[in-house]
Amino acid sequence: MKDDFGRDIYYLRLSVTDLCNLRCVYCMPEEGVEKRCHSDILSVEEIEEIVRASVACGIRKVRVTGGEPLVRKGIIEICRRLTAIPEIQELCITTNGTLLPQFAVPLREAGVKRLNISLDTLDSEKYKMITRTGSLKDALGGIDAALEAGFENIKINAVLMGGVNDAEIPALLELTRKDNINVRFIELMPIGECAEWSHERFISNSKVLEMVPELYEVGSSGVAKLYRLPGGIGTVGLISPISAHFCPSCNRIRITADGKLKPCLHSKEEVNLRGLHGRELVDTIRASVRLKPQQHHLDENTQSGAARNMNAIGG
Repeated sequence: MKDDFGRDIYYLRLSVTDLCNLRCVYCMPEEGVEKRCHSDILSVEEIEEIVRASVACGIRKVRVTGGEPLVRKGIIEICRRLTAIPEIQELCITTNGTLLPQFAVPLREAGVKRLNISLDTLDSEKYKMITRTGSLKDALGGIDAALEAGFENIKINAVLMGGVNDAEIPALLELTRKDNINVRFIELMPIGECAEWSHERFISNSKVLEMVPELYEVGSSGVAKLYRLPGGIGTVGLISPISAHFCPSCNRIRITADGKLKPCLHSKEEVNLRGLHGRELVDTIRASVRLKPQQHHLDENTQSGAARNMNAIGG
């Protein structure tokens, strides 16, 4: 499926809930979000129908997101249904990891290929501050559970925040030395809860290379430039939506938990898919991709045009 700029769109990020068991300061309001009626979000059957229509348009990779997807009732059934679609080459999940001791084995049995686990710090007090409600012990236990369940190439996502966790860059990189783990630093974006934060919080990923100059480049994977520590087993990924736009190679669309297709994370454009079926659903997905802009205009001085917090869009 091509957009108007010739990009091949084959990657769907599918949010199954905007709820979360944490309250990360850059993602969600401190009081959480207003709980919706069950009927306000896509049912398991609607999710399968929309994904099948997306596959008919050319989607081949699906990442299940939230909020926190593991708090969604029926998450294992959702994963089973999606992995049963032959054209889907890879089903992945982004999670904060705290519920993986319970879910890692069932997710693997349901056909999930890969996990992205959010972890912004290795300091227990700072973890509690960033997540407001979370326990670092639970998050680290989730990583251990994922490894024990047989997941490979686990990605650890760390949102880089100046004056908050940038001093921990070397410590986070050490996770890649002995295990096949990819630690990825993601530049903080001025969207939702952090849109009006101080400029000092928004720092470039170049800080990683400055602090750990022994890193050497080993290629790229999707939107991440990859590096490795000398002797390290895993890799280090730098995702730089602010300092180095990757819009020319963007291959994704997003669908929110309430059934809206977002052609671009930072655009206010949303197209309703709920209630559509058959050819109308397929045609609407194709038409929505044509709304995908050539690039966003986000920088440290310009807020995102998205009309939702990240938890309501999908990480």
